[in-house]
Amino acid sequence: MFRVDAKKAIEDHAAKPGGTPHLSPRAEEIIARPVDGTLSAAVISGTAQVAEALLLALLGYGIHAAYVAPGQDALYIPIILTMVLLANIMFNAVRSHRITAYRTTLSQFGRVLGAWTAVMVTLTVGLFLFKAGDLVSRFWLLTWYASGALALLAYRSLLRALVLRWTDEGRLKRRAVIVGGGADAALLIEQIQAGAEKDINLLGLFDDRVGERSPDLVSGYHKLGMVADLVEFARRTPVDLVIVSMPLSAEKRVLDMLTQLWVLPVDIRLSAHMSKLKFTDKAYSYVGEVPVLDIADRPISDWNRVFKWVFDKLVALTALILLSPVMLATAIAIKLESRGPVFFVQNRHGFNNETIRIYKFRSMRTDMLDNTAAKLVTKDDPRVTRVGKFIRKTSIDELPQLFNVLKGELSVVGPRPHAPQAKAENQLYYEAVEGYFARHRVKPGMTGWAQVNGWRGETDTIDKIMQRVNHDLYYIEHWSILLDAYIVLLTPFRLFNSENAY
Repeated sequence: MFRVDAKKAIEDHAAKPGGTPHLSPRAEEIIARPVDGTLSAAVISGTAQVAEALLLALLGYGIHAAYVAPGQDALYIPIILTMVLLANIMFNAVRSHRITAYRTTLSQFGRVLGAWTAVMVTLTVGLFLFKAGDLVSRFWLLTWYASGALALLAYRSLLRALVLRWTDEGRLKRRAVIVGGGADAALLIEQIQAGAEKDINLLGLFDDRVGERSPDLVSGYHKLGMVADLVEFARRTPVDLVIVSMPLSAEKRVLDMLTQLWVLPVDIRLSAHMSKLKFTDKAYSYVGEVPVLDIADRPISDWNRVFKWVFDKLVALTALILLSPVMLATAIAIKLESRGPVFFVQNRHGFNNETIRIYKFRSMRTDMLDNTAAKLVTKDDPRVTRVGKFIRKTSIDELPQLFNVLKGELSVVGPRPHAPQAKAENQLYYEAVEGYFARHRVKPGMTGWAQVNGWRGETDTIDKIMQRVNHDLYYIEHWSILLDAYIVLLTPFRLFNSENAY
């Protein structure tokens, strides 16, 4: 795990009042451009495989139902399922389920038909070896093979058309930047353009060096700033991939870079295109044909992002339905005790430091509301109403955030969102804890690993906020749907331990 410990010279580089770096006009120009949503290659490939398997299975069963005598499902269904599974394995073995393969015609069709033929030959040989030929209809077998081949060609043609359209629209391009400059970066750009032009949208370069070693223009791409500027740049416009063009021998430079960039929700890859030190093929992943070493991965991406989205929506909708009587009674109690709105809206830090507005039931007197959370709520705080004290103890005041979940601003489980001006021992949280912003690499949540482990409520000391941050980082690094479900199930029981919640 990397921790932010950037050199003072970089921290002070072109800083505005408040510590936010100035960005170059070129960087500001890129930030101002509209950005269309991109599609995940892993999700496209996975969805394509499921659809293809269903197509073959339904085709095989449909032919069986139409032409084979009834009452033999117990034999044919296991054969169909086994062959469809084997076909999927073969399609992947011949590398036909890749975005680059989907764009081809003859190469893709040849691989798919060859794999499908191999599957049917395997079935035929298996039936012969086990002397089971009389149990399976030859007409069904030949018809499924022929119709399956035609269906695969038609399906792959449609898939190719879709992928080509998404490619033309730029929806399959990952927005990337290069850290580094000079001749090394020029060669890297040349190799990316040769092998990954359709998959990489290169925005520019960031480099701490100046002068001849790092010119402002490299192979047609502009230097947008220093490495410290990249953090601010990536928070204001989407960046999917950071490719580091530095030799492995430049250990100090690489480490300085990593200690600054690990707080961002991006994939970080160290290019090996200039390295004389060679590893086995399994040690590399590839950007086009460029070998890279995986330094850091964007947390909760591709299919995991889909699973978490579904989990959030299902849990939020279910909770709203089940807890609507509690929410209605809370709203009535708030209105009966004091004048003012039922809900309280406050700015919080969201994903990648984005400012979001979260909803809560109002727990303070209207004339004492603290919109910036500059002063933490303490025990017997005079600002808190009687109803407010109860709903804060039980976390009922947080229930309106279920609407934030449905809007996509929060997750059910994640690091709790903090107010930008929240302090511990008179220090802003991000000043008190190194690497604080790394907790914003995922969406914040209504509940989290820190909360179910006793770190909820008042964070008046640096140790308390450090404990929260450490638990949040543990959650990000060990995330799974099962962990989310465990935290959700544990949360109601942990609410009874509310000695730190005021």
